[in-house]
Amino acid sequence: MNTTTLALGRSFNPLAQRSVYDWIFALLIVAGAGYALSRHGRAMDVYELSILAGAVPAMIALGWFWGPLRTLTLGVGALVLIAIALYARTPDDFGADLAAGEKVFLLKYFLSSQSAILWMSMLFFMSTAFYWIGLLARPSAGGSDNAAQHIGSGLAWAAVVMALIGMLVRWFESHQIAPDIGHIPVSNLYEVFVLFCWMTTLFYLYYEQHYKTRALGAFAMLIVSAAVGFLLWYTVVRDAHEIQPLVPALQSWWMKLHVPANFIGYGTFAIAAMVAFAYLVKSHAQETRWWKLAPLWLLGMVLCLEPLVFRKGAAETGSYWFVYFGISALIVAGILAARRRIAERMPSFEVLDDVMYKAIAVGFAFFTIATILGAFWAAEAWGGYWSWDPKETWALIVWLNYAAWLHMRLMKGLRGAISAWWALVGLAVTTFAFLGVNMFLSGLHSYGEL
Repeated sequence: MNTTTLALGRSFNPLAQRSVYDWIFALLIVAGAGYALSRHGRAMDVYELSILAGAVPAMIALGWFWGPLRTLTLGVGALVLIAIALYARTPDDFGADLAAGEKVFLLKYFLSSQSAILWMSMLFFMSTAFYWIGLLARPSAGGSDNAAQHIGSGLAWAAVVMALIGMLVRWFESHQIAPDIGHIPVSNLYEVFVLFCWMTTLFYLYYEQHYKTRALGAFAMLIVSAAVGFLLWYTVVRDAHEIQPLVPALQSWWMKLHVPANFIGYGTFAIAAMVAFAYLVKSHAQETRWWKLAPLWLLGMVLCLEPLVFRKGAAETGSYWFVYFGISALIVAGILAARRRIAERMPSFEVLDDVMYKAIAVGFAFFTIATILGAFWAAEAWGGYWSWDPKETWALIVWLNYAAWLHMRLMKGLRGAISAWWALVGLAVTTFAFLGVNMFLSGLHSYGEL
C-alpha cells in the first residue's frame, strides 16, 4: 500500500525525473527573463512586469511538457539575439541601425523580419507539398511514414522557427523606429496571419507526435498554406509588411494576452476542421455518386471563396484571386478524386475523431479566455464590458457554436460524420467572425481593410 502510494505520488510530481537538459533549459529561461528585466524593466508598467513574471514558469512548464519546445525556444532565442547583435551600431551600443537589414548578409537574406517571414512562407508551401507527396506515395515497409512525410514534418518545424524569428525581430525593429511605435507584432492582419501560421502548425506538430502519424499533415498544412497565400497577397498589394503605429484603441497591454489567446482558438478550430475534412474524405472513399460528393466539394469551395468575397468591390478583384480560386478548386477536386488512396493512408476514424475533439476542446478553452479578456479590454477602452458590437456578436456566435458541439459530444455522444460536418462548417463561421465582420459590418473593431 505504501509502495503504491509513493509510486503514485512520484508519478504526479512535476519535478521528478527531470533531465539535466530540462534544468539547463529552465535556468536559461530564468536568465533570459532576468536580462530582459535588467535592460527594459524601467520601461515596463506593472502589467507588463506581471506578464513577464508569468511567462517564465509557463515557458518552463511547456518545455518540460513537450520536449521539442525546449530546443525550439533556445534555438529561436539564439538566432534572434544574433539578429539583434547584427543590427547594433557598435558592440557597446544597444541602439540599432535598421539600414543594416539591407547591408548585412545574414540580416538581408535570413534574419531580418521580412526575410524570415518570406522564408517561412516558402517553407510552409514546401512542407505542404512534401506531406501530400508522402500521403499519395507508396507507404514504407511496415506502414510507417515515408521519407517525403519526414521531410514535410522537418520543413514545418523549420517554417515555425523562421516565423518566430520574424515576429520577434519585427518586435525589436518596431521599437528601434521610435519609442511610441514599438509594439508586440499582433496588431494587424499581416502580423496575426503570421501568428496564425506558426501557432496552427505547432499545435498540429504536437498532435503528429502524440498520435505517431504524419498522414494528417497533408490536410493540416493546407489551411496554413492558404493563410500564407493570403499573407503574400496582402504584403504585395497593401505593403502590409511595413511597420505602422498602433491605433489608439490597440495601445493597451491587454492586446498581449487577448490576441494570442484568440489565435490559439482560431488555429485549433482550423486543425479540427481540416481533420473533419479528412474524416469525411475517408468516409466517402467508396462513394461513386457525384451528388453525394458534391456537398463536400461545395463546402471546400465556400472556404476557399471566403477571402475573395471579403473584397469590398468586385472591380478590385485582381487576377491573383481568380488564380487562387482556380487552384483551390483543383486541389479540392483532386483530393476527392484520390479519396480511395487517401483513405488507405489515413488513421482510423477513432483517431480522427479524437484529434477533432481535442483540438476543439483546446480551442474552446482559449477562445473563452480570450473573450473574457476582450470584455475587460473593452471596459477599459470603451467604458463597457459588452456593447453588441458586430465583432463581439460574432465572437459569441462562434463560442456558442463550439459550446454546442462539445455539449452534444459529451452529453449526447455525438460522433461520426455529423460532428465532422459541424466542425467543418464551424470553420466557415469562424473565418467570417475573424475577417468578414471587419469587411462587411462597421464597428469598434474595424481596424483593417483587405
